[in-house]
Amino acid sequence: MTARVVVADDQSVVREGIVMLLGLLPGIEVVGSAKDGEEAVALVAEHAPDVVLMDLRMPRCDGVEATRRIRTDFPGTQVVVLTTFDDDDSLFPVLRAGARGYLTKDAGGDEIVRAIQAVLSGEAGLSPAIQRRLLEQVTAGPLQRAGSNEPELPDGMTPREAEVLVLIAEGMSNTEIARRLHISQATVKSHINNLFTKAGLRDRAQAVRYAYVRGLAQPPGTSFT
Repeated sequence: MTARVVVADDQSVVREGIVMLLGLLPGIEVVGSAKDGEEAVALVAEHAPDVVLMDLRMPRCDGVEATRRIRTDFPGTQVVVLTTFDDDDSLFPVLRAGARGYLTKDAGGDEIVRAIQAVLSGEAGLSPAIQRRLLEQVTAGPLQRAGSNEPELPDGMTPREAEVLVLIAEGMSNTEIARRLHISQATVKSHINNLFTKAGLRDRAQAVRYAYVRGLAQPPGTSFT
């Protein structure tokens, strides 16, 4: 069976590259490409594709909202996310919106085909890294401040951003943090930018001090009481 696919990505070069790649893969026919979520929804209404390969960060209508509208109005079309981001703030909202697959843009052609085949068979098309993230979310409780029973984090920081901050305080590089958390370096940079903005930090030295002062990490040779 040939899977009819729509590609949605706001970057022209990336979108055209994905379309070209899909054209070389067996069992896939690209029936349209969209530069944002609005166009993706319109193309689904026009062509009734089997699958939409959906980017997340797009203008006008992002991937989460487009996924929600597609799954509500056109339940015969499945959504597989294909994005740069694999953090919790990107992953869980779009899965709740109805996406059945989630891949990062370093996925190869074979992995894309497997994900498309999986969602058309009623299964989940998730990359191994995303499966690990889901498992971690199920098995781990909410991140809490060391020595405290309160789950609240300062300055509106998310649990994942706090994890990154703690690892910065431990002296880890972006590469080491990415390896430890099973996420991409681009995602690590995104988390760092977000937490620096929320906490008003300029550099990693300030971030380390902030982590110590807020009780998220402890200086070497000390312990929480």
